[in-house]
Amino acid sequence: MRRRLFLVETAAVLAAVVSLPRSLGAANSMRPAVDHIINIADFVFNPANPKVRVGDRVTWINKDIVPHTATAKDRSWDTGALAPNQRHTITVKAGMTQSYFCHYHPSMIANLDLD
Repeated sequence: MRRRLFLVETAAVLAAVVSLPRSLGAANSMRPAVDHIINIADFVFNPANPKVRVGDRVTWINKDIVPHTATAKDRSWDTGALAPNQRHTITVKAGMTQSYFCHYHPSMIANLDLD
């Protein structure tokens, strides 16, 4: 009888430990999405390396006098051409390319620091 009770208790503890990472992940996924603003001015993305998480929204606002883009290094996502005072928002997804640049001005580079 004791052995059976021991096995049942051990199984319950193991089940709790195995499900712990899933429940912690669920808690993190329940964190509200955060909105990040990246201003484009003077041919610079500011901030250049914001810390973001999956589900967050990132908005680029062109405050410059010429068009710009925010284009993934591998071209998997792109804001399209942003004329002065235009904005574009994307939602951060798992596995997305984090490095980006301006298609018109390739020396403008930045990175979404995926946490």
